[in-house]
Amino acid sequence: MKFLLVLFFSILSNYCFGQSSPNKKAQVSFEKAGPLIDKLDYVAAEQVLKSAVEADPLFQNAYIVLAGVYKAQKKYTEAKTAYEKAILINKTIAPAVIYGLAETEFATQDYVKAKQHFEEFLAQDATSDRAKKAKKYLLDCDFASTAIKKTVKYTPTNLGEGVNTTDAEYFPALTADGETLVFTRQMNGNEDFWTSQLKNNKWDAATPLSSKINTTRFNEGAQTISPDGKYLFFTGCNRPDGLGRCDIYVSHREGKDWGEPYNIGKPVNSEYWESQPAISPDGRTLYFISNRPGGSGGYDIWKSTITDDAKWGQAINLGPDINTIYDENTPFLHADGRTLYFSSDGWPGFGNKDIFYSRMDNDGKWQKPVNMGYPINSFEDESGLVVSADGNFGLFSSNLKGGFGLQDIYSFGIPETAKPLKVSYVKGIVRDKDTKKTIESNVQVVDLKSNKTVFDDYTDPETGQFLAVMPVGSDYLFNVNAEGYMFYSENFELRTGDINKPYQIEVYIEKIKQGGNVTLRNIFFDTNKFNLLPASVRELDLLIDFLNQNETVQIEIQGHTDNVGDDKLNEKLSFNRANAVYEYLIKHSIDAKRLTFKGFGASKPIADNKTELGRKNNRRTSFVITKI
Repeated sequence: MKFLLVLFFSILSNYCFGQSSPNKKAQVSFEKAGPLIDKLDYVAAEQVLKSAVEADPLFQNAYIVLAGVYKAQKKYTEAKTAYEKAILINKTIAPAVIYGLAETEFATQDYVKAKQHFEEFLAQDATSDRAKKAKKYLLDCDFASTAIKKTVKYTPTNLGEGVNTTDAEYFPALTADGETLVFTRQMNGNEDFWTSQLKNNKWDAATPLSSKINTTRFNEGAQTISPDGKYLFFTGCNRPDGLGRCDIYVSHREGKDWGEPYNIGKPVNSEYWESQPAISPDGRTLYFISNRPGGSGGYDIWKSTITDDAKWGQAINLGPDINTIYDENTPFLHADGRTLYFSSDGWPGFGNKDIFYSRMDNDGKWQKPVNMGYPINSFEDESGLVVSADGNFGLFSSNLKGGFGLQDIYSFGIPETAKPLKVSYVKGIVRDKDTKKTIESNVQVVDLKSNKTVFDDYTDPETGQFLAVMPVGSDYLFNVNAEGYMFYSENFELRTGDINKPYQIEVYIEKIKQGGNVTLRNIFFDTNKFNLLPASVRELDLLIDFLNQNETVQIEIQGHTDNVGDDKLNEKLSFNRANAVYEYLIKHSIDAKRLTFKGFGASKPIADNKTELGRKNNRRTSFVITKI
């Protein structure tokens, strides 16, 4: 803003008529404004400029500079009036003053006059950088004049004294269960991470995140947290191990504390500026902001995906479907993996940076961004939105009236049209079945419709906890395995959008022992048939991995049915299904000497056949360890 006001003085000295006032009192007051503006003391500058125009109502330059001082204080109505008075004094005036008037008209939602004056400005100046912005404003005028009539419900709620203080709090990040908040707090010019837990629908007193991440020497900020709360990606600037001015770092949660952060290196980071990371729910794709060459504008959204050798792949610009010739920032990819929220001053909006969202289609292409609407967006900059996993509310930072300090974190309800796709999650603890102690184990979740892994990570080594996000609209394989243990298999059906609540489970796994029994809940057949369906492959491959890792183990594959129908036919069907699994294992290099199979029909139920759910559970494939 100081730069803009200096520009106003430049305009005065180069273009405006009547640089001084014949009224000595007015001129003395006017000359006092310059040093005050240099010190950013706009309140005092406003007073001396008002004195100048009171002493000389025809002092055009004083009105122009007063308009700039009003703009610096976001007093747009007063700025517009000052511009209008300056122009009335002498209509032969610098184009930049016409531009300033148009901008204040836009800020006060007078879109008809704003468009008229932007066009008037362009008729005099069609080539400058300001002309490029004026052309963008014309698009904004057309958009805003219609969009402002379709207001959306917007009631910001302060997160309260547990999170917000007299200092500045911003850049909120939220875990998928909505229970852990990580944000940036600036104290005495230093930025650090703080965290708060949601208890009884209230955020408790925030505490510093970790001394391994927070420093007194460097600023930490612009962070994102993985849905399970185990990985924190953040921006670090001017560090000794940096590749450019700002780089992206990551830290992994280790029990109750966080590990030492490290620079994720090239090709994500470069000699240019990288910041504002956003991690995908499967942890494999990182979105971030960079001003490196090859983009569409100054600051663009880029992405990098982990390769098969566990390294970050080449950075890819999201292209013109998302990026513009202006700036995009603060990307946030929702836990659904397909809804991207970001800020931009390049797409048509209400002025400056607005918040937009875009959805990825089934072909992986981002759809045209949609403005979140008014009054969520306004003439001021809006950015830094994150959206809860259930899609019901968003978090952002602002200096709204009635807050605790410089900037506070607020929540507000997301409009229906801007809500992400529905997601659920499975959250739980893995324990040893005999000792009940928690176990560090590998948890995998696979989308059976797309055959894509949506989660593959280890439980917390101290607590045994995990959290995996599952977008609604598919069925999911859920598998837990640990060295020396039999694996655990489960299936979650999320084909419909009416999932009421997430899954909270405790998983008990047994050590490998003779007689150990595992139900394979992701082996599928058509009704009354025994041909393995394609969705069975991932579970079968997990069984193959288990047998390869435990080369002395021998198993009996068992087929089971419910009690509907003829007993002999059920026994034959279960036999053929067990045989189908047996044949698959042999074809994939498992020694037949380690395998037997048998069909039990309905003779070994594990649930009541009187209910549909019970019958479903009884229709199963399992294996028993016959020798170790």
